[in-house]
Amino acid sequence: MKSKIETVYCRHGGERICQGDILNDFTYPEWISREGSKIKVKNRIMPFLIILTQDCDLERDHVNRNTPKEMQKTQDKYLQSILVCPGYYAEQFRNGEHLNKLGLTMEYQNKNKWKTIIQNDNPRYHFLGECPKYQIPDLVIDFKHYYTVPIEILNTEINNHYVGTINELFRESLSQRFAHYLSRVGLPL
Repeated sequence: MKSKIETVYCRHGGERICQGDILNDFTYPEWISREGSKIKVKNRIMPFLIILTQDCDLERDHVNRNTPKEMQKTQDKYLQSILVCPGYYAEQFRNGEHLNKLGLTMEYQNKNKWKTIIQNDNPRYHFLGECPKYQIPDLVIDFKHYYTVPIEILNTEINNHYVGTINELFRESLSQRFAHYLSRVGLPL
C-alpha cells in the first residue's frame, strides 16, 4: 500500500507542540549563573530548532495539562523539558562556520564528506532539504548537539517561532537515527 505522505514538511493547527516541529529564531536560555545576589542569564538565538521528544509524550503532556487537576489521579504524564536539536544552515555547516558566533571553528566538509551528509549516510548528522513554501532552508542536524528546553518556555513561545513540521515518516527516520547515534557504544582504541 502506498503511503499518503508525499512531502517532507507540513503544517499543523498549532494546538500543541509536536515531534518534528521546526522553530525559527528561537531565543534559548543557555546558561544561568549567580553573581553575588544577581542572577545572570546568557541567551543564545538558535536559527532553527527541531523538536525530538516523542510525539506520544508530547500529546499526553498536552492532554493532562488541559485536564483539571481534580480530575487527574496523578500528574506523572507532565513533561518538565523537551528535547531539541539545533538545525544549522547547511552551507555554514559545510564550511565549518555554523558555530563562529560561539568562537568555535568546526571542520570543513569536503566533497566526499558532504555527499555522505546530504544522503544521510553519516550516522552523526541528519540533512533536511529546503522547503521554500515554509521558508525552511537546507539544514543539518548534528546529533552531538542537543538540548532540553523547559516546556513552559516552548508552550509560551511556539506560536511565535513555528514554521513547519517534519511529516510523520520523515520524523520517525530522524528520531530513529538520533536514538541509534546516542545508543552507540564507545570502545577504547
